[in-house]
Amino acid sequence: MTFLTTLLAFAVALGSLIIFHELGHYWVARWCGVKVLRFSVGMGKVVWSRRIGPDQTEWAVSALPLGGYVKMLDSREPDTGPLSEADKLREFTRQNVWKRIAIVAAGPLANFLLAIFLFAGLYMAGIAEPSSKIAPPASDSAAYAAGLQGGDIVTAVNGERVRVWSDLRWAVIQAAIDKRGMELDVDRPGSGRRTLRMPASAMAGMDLESDVAGKLGFGLARPPALLGEILPGSAAERAGLRSGDLITAIDGKPLQDWVDFITVVRASNGKTLIMQGLRGGQPFELRVTPEVERKGSVTVSKIGAYAGQGPDMIEVTAGPVEAVGKGAAKVWDTSVLTLKMIGKMVVGEVSWKNVTGPITIADYAGQTARIGAASYLSFIAFISISLGVMNLLPIPVLDGGLLLYYSLEVLTGRPVPERFGEIAQRLGVGLLVTLMALAVFNDVVRLL
Repeated sequence: MTFLTTLLAFAVALGSLIIFHELGHYWVARWCGVKVLRFSVGMGKVVWSRRIGPDQTEWAVSALPLGGYVKMLDSREPDTGPLSEADKLREFTRQNVWKRIAIVAAGPLANFLLAIFLFAGLYMAGIAEPSSKIAPPASDSAAYAAGLQGGDIVTAVNGERVRVWSDLRWAVIQAAIDKRGMELDVDRPGSGRRTLRMPASAMAGMDLESDVAGKLGFGLARPPALLGEILPGSAAERAGLRSGDLITAIDGKPLQDWVDFITVVRASNGKTLIMQGLRGGQPFELRVTPEVERKGSVTVSKIGAYAGQGPDMIEVTAGPVEAVGKGAAKVWDTSVLTLKMIGKMVVGEVSWKNVTGPITIADYAGQTARIGAASYLSFIAFISISLGVMNLLPIPVLDGGLLLYYSLEVLTGRPVPERFGEIAQRLGVGLLVTLMALAVFNDVVRLL
């Protein structure tokens, strides 16, 4: 069932993104008066098709599911026969350069618009996210050196407002990539507001492939080890634990939060644990022997108790206009960050191991689909942005390569020589095949 969920989630995500991208090309081509011969979802041999409309455009599904295309009337194609005077006016290469630029740019633009639409819809519906309250930073971290304490709520980073954990994490990542310091506006319960500063030197040598926020000492504030529901007949019930008990230590070792509690219990391997805590404000001590459960090759210990408290959550909502603005800002920031990361790969500051392919995308699609609709739609939005950015790269055979040709035509007043275009296209195909091979290799390595 998990495999089928992953496969379906991947197919829906990829299919919708391909369709929107190609519809961008299609709609603008029609608007510019260009005749569209075929709209294909997938590449290679056509396995199903139907002709629709006055131009008898062929709407097709092709064998290879990775990609799609819009085939326009183009005299450069070898199978293009003699054209009537009416068709000559609708042939792609005879359109002025600005129309050709609009048609090519429409695909990536459609991906960006889809992402804005999805983010705006999520903001209007309301998204529950963890607040920007941080856990106690490690004593050797940059956050600790800057004066941050557990329970601090970060409200702004470098003047940009922060409301939820994803905002804070995003701002920290951007500062690390730009290698600039951070000015943090902090609300400290019981002490009021203050401004703390983290120098740019804290970003020196930062591994951008790891958990940047965690490396700097920013951790999400987690709930205490407060017990909620106790399962009937469980190890917790047999030991005398009750809902509302606050576990403060296990075997004399203090617990910071619920995650600490879970980690110790799971690693106990069925060994009896001495739990110290508070019940109604009064201290108590009980011996609990976790039950051992084997999942494949992994052994997990559990006591049958659920958390009684979750992290602080904030409902992020916005009206239609504000939601569109927030969605557009998120798309812009994500696009800029993606380009920066690509640039750092090119100069060697970030490993090429970060290039991912269809296997990793499918895995994330399945994971987010199982979490819920909001996570899945956010995933589709981010992949749509990535698709838009990648297609705008100045690589021949991609939309960005064609836009580069047309930009040169605008500057020089004449089209790029056909021979140059053919050579560049071969190089572009080779580069894309290499990148795809690298992405699949990285996927397999991660899988293994």
